[in-house]
Amino acid sequence: MPLANPLKTLLAAGALALLATGPALAESTAELRGTGDLGVVIERATGSVALVDTTHKAVLRHVEGFGDLSHASVKFTRDARHAFVFGRDGGLTRLDLLTGEIDGRIVQSGNSIGGAISQDGRFVAVGNYEPGGVKVFDTATLELVVDVPATFEKPDGTTDRAKVVGVVDVPGNIFVFSLFEAGEIWTLDMSTEEPEVTRYRDVGSLPYDALVTANGRYYIAGLFGEDGMALLDLWHPENGVQRILPDYGRGEERLPVYKMPHLEGWAMAGDQAFFPAVGRHEVLVADTRDWSLTRRIEVHGQPIFVMSRPDERQVWVTFAHPDNDRVQVIDTRTLEIIETLEPGESILHKEFTPRGEHIWISARDSDQVVVYDTRTFEELARLPAESPSGIFFTHRAHRIGL
Repeated sequence: MPLANPLKTLLAAGALALLATGPALAESTAELRGTGDLGVVIERATGSVALVDTTHKAVLRHVEGFGDLSHASVKFTRDARHAFVFGRDGGLTRLDLLTGEIDGRIVQSGNSIGGAISQDGRFVAVGNYEPGGVKVFDTATLELVVDVPATFEKPDGTTDRAKVVGVVDVPGNIFVFSLFEAGEIWTLDMSTEEPEVTRYRDVGSLPYDALVTANGRYYIAGLFGEDGMALLDLWHPENGVQRILPDYGRGEERLPVYKMPHLEGWAMAGDQAFFPAVGRHEVLVADTRDWSLTRRIEVHGQPIFVMSRPDERQVWVTFAHPDNDRVQVIDTRTLEIIETLEPGESILHKEFTPRGEHIWISARDSDQVVVYDTRTFEELARLPAESPSGIFFTHRAHRIGL
């Protein structure tokens, strides 16, 4: 009797394993599949996430057990098999995207605000508010690798621990992050046998969030305590941190800030960078060749997420309360607003499909995720979700800083 084809045997075993994970997911995964068209939507009210298929514009299942997701973010492992969910309660939870099940969870602090996965995929770093600092874990075992307290010296000579924000990964197995109260930027090099911390002090008042350019060269922290931003050139760290866009609001009265902008949702288009202006109804445009301010674009409200379509032809903007009922689209060639959409109530988070043909938008108080065609602005689907907020697709696994 001839031996069974080992490939067919493996496929059959894999299909059976997926069927065993539950009927909700089994209908969509009876055949072996990749993870390239999968993603997760944070359901903040119920501490759950919706596992979604971007090709079929469908919710595969809702997964519970993630704790406090009132401010949550997600990073994907190098192979895009797992999603790490960072919860506001200090929870670090690993979700298996193929089985649709949680396969690891720890509560590693009192209050965390996001993190990053290293270039080689071995480490996951978590930025903590309480206690202030960064903890790095093994992505496979969730064992603690290094604990870096964000300790700084105050003007009176005493020490304290700062909230850590803006944790990103950059080439060389390095993490970069900002210390809110300290006004500092630190790098944590995980490529050496003993992890090495480098501190950059006096970068500006109250860095509240940060981003890294797609090539990993520039780390830019927004400053809440003053107009402007702090830039670290990681190709030339010996030059220290420089200020860019200084005094962009000089002489103007700042509006009340209802929600801090998210710089990881910034936009690049050619030699232009688009930033949300803190406390102003403006999107700022800078020339990335010298980081000078070249244009202010008046928009519907205080911008929170300013995101570029993958082909850089459009920038999509969402806004803070009380003007968070709309999305505006900017043409990057003309710098004009070309479309205003009203997907539902409490619009904030959005995510493009990998090549940008569609955009998924959370309408939190409408309990829906709305999908649009980015060329025609036609509404394509409305998917059910419990108070949806952050949307994260697996193509982020292969992009620096995301």
